[in-house]
Amino acid sequence: MGQFWRDRLRRIRDRLASSPRFQRLAAKHPLTRKAARRRARAALDLCAGFVYSQVLLACVRLKLLDLLLESPKSLAQIAEKTELSPDAASRLLDAAASLGLVDRRGKDRYGLGDIGAALVGNKAALALVEHQPMLYADLADPVALLRGAEEAEPKLADYWPYSAAERPTELTPEEVAPYSALMAQSQPLVAQEVVGAYNFRRHRRIMDVGGGEGAFLEAVAASAPRLELMLFDLPAVVERARTRLEAAGLAKRARFFSGSFLTDPLPVGADVITLVRIVHDHDDATALELLRNVRRALPRDGVLLIVEAMSGIEGAEPLDAYYGFYTLAMGRGEPRTVAELQRIAKKAGFGRFRLLRNAMPIVAGILVARPDPDYHGP
Repeated sequence: MGQFWRDRLRRIRDRLASSPRFQRLAAKHPLTRKAARRRARAALDLCAGFVYSQVLLACVRLKLLDLLLESPKSLAQIAEKTELSPDAASRLLDAAASLGLVDRRGKDRYGLGDIGAALVGNKAALALVEHQPMLYADLADPVALLRGAEEAEPKLADYWPYSAAERPTELTPEEVAPYSALMAQSQPLVAQEVVGAYNFRRHRRIMDVGGGEGAFLEAVAASAPRLELMLFDLPAVVERARTRLEAAGLAKRARFFSGSFLTDPLPVGADVITLVRIVHDHDDATALELLRNVRRALPRDGVLLIVEAMSGIEGAEPLDAYYGFYTLAMGRGEPRTVAELQRIAKKAGFGRFRLLRNAMPIVAGILVARPDPDYHGP
């Protein structure tokens, strides 16, 4: 079927689906009722999604999920512990129950719901929930943000100072502390996916470029006890990594290097290099320079792992919306498809690719890239 006929059929579909009369008929008919209700629920979720997220934020800030993890509580107990009036506590609990965060356990008694139970032990996810209000403030006027209006003053750009800094290597410890701590808190989620999908024991030495406080290397080190560790990041960040890895008993296995991974040569010696949630922070031209720098540091038989949210991966489709607007508010970068990442990596000197299968692609995709032996540089 040609494109003309596909478009024509879709126009017919669109006109029917947008017709109130058709919607009423579909909601009543036994063959279409289930699909109609599913679409109506999806539309409600889109309209009410911000409210849902604020209910979750309230639960996290009031430590409601932690409270219910101890044991089910009565409404009166919850009101007292959260310092809310009974009416306010009841309103929050009704909302949280509708979202699966809490579960009614009889009259005026509540415990954890399925989603609440999954979240309460996930410290990385809870840290991201606490971080969200900054993004919400930037999205108060999404059209102004999209148009780059002067009155739109994204707060995320200030939170991630390296994204706009002319001299990122001169950032102070105070300037890097907030985002470094957030990355360290959320990194175990990603590290779990990578360690579960890739065997680092086949390597002798790993270098994590843009490695932050070293949380990812700490997780990898536990999975591969003989692996030597290298970490490269901005000077102020490296000092935080040194402190963390020394406290973890990894000082003898780790070496630390500081500078800008865009302008300074990367140290050589690693046979596997990781870029964890790094590439999608940069536009194509900058990402190309980064990957060329990585290629120069790798031996011909080395391996690069690009780990980040990737567009178009089955099971992770909503991330296009989230990271698309997050990077817009941050001031640079974008989520990319696997094909787009491969295109840039080929220009940088990589030629063999493999997308790993991991348990939770919504957390991160994992792309393995190997140097192209026939590449001779730009």
